[in-house]
Formats: sequence, structure tokens, C-alpha cells
Amino acid sequence: MKSHREYLTFNIPARMDFLNITPQVEEILRASGIQEGLLLCNAMHITASVFINDDEPGLLADYKKWLEGLAPFDASPQTYQHNRTGEDNADAHHKRQVMGREVVVAVTEGKLDFGPWEQIFYGEFDGCRPKRVLVKVIGE
Repeated sequence: MKSHREYLTFNIPARMDFLNITPQVEEILRASGIQEGLLLCNAMHITASVFINDDEPGLLADYKKWLEGLAPFDASPQTYQHNRTGEDNADAHHKRQVMGREVVVAVTEGKLDFGPWEQIFYGEFDGCRPKRVLVKVIGE
């Protein structure tokens, strides 16, 4: 069995946004040479996410609205106890928990074995600084 690991770095200029990273992940898969196996893609920061969904602008806008309703940004320590530590990103931790840390995708014949419309997204919830995503491919 072979393995291949690469890191992607993103610096999203907005506090919250989503980026389709499928092309970058597919390029890493091609570089790995692995034809059959599994691909893990995970955010390496606790205020960012990796998830799979449809690349439809209305859906992504709905996510932003829905997540802000669940965990609204509020830098004050009155709303979130976490912000009493000097941080201002408690909402981002909650948003990441909802959207998830990672995805695992089957690799079949050297390609991501997706269902219809599936794409891999990076979700940023506390932007304006560089953050890494791990992509690891294992298989034959």
C-alpha cells in the first residue's frame, strides 16, 4: 500500500466563506498515482471545516445565514464564555462543529468516487489568516 500527503493553505479574506477545493484535491490525487484507495481531507484548524455538498451559490448563501443564526458572531465575553479567555471566535468553533472536520472519499480508477453533484469545500469561520488543510491518499 502507498500513501501520499500534501497540505493546502488558504487565507480567506472574509470572516466566513466557502471555497470549492475539489480541483486542488483532484490534482493531489493525480500526483499520488493511487488508483484504488481512500482520500482523507481535513481542516487542521478548529475554526475551519471541510465538507461535501453541491456547488450551488444559493445553498452556500443559505449555509452562511443558517450558521449565523445558530451561532452568531459576537466578540463580547457576554455571549460566549470562550471569549472570556481573550479570544473573539467562539462562534467559529461552533460553526466548525456543525459543518465537520473532514471528509473521506473512495478512490476508484484514480478518481474521486463521488455521487451526483458532490464537491469538496473548505469552510472558513474565522478568516483573515492562513490555515492548512491536509490531504492524504492511501491505497494502491
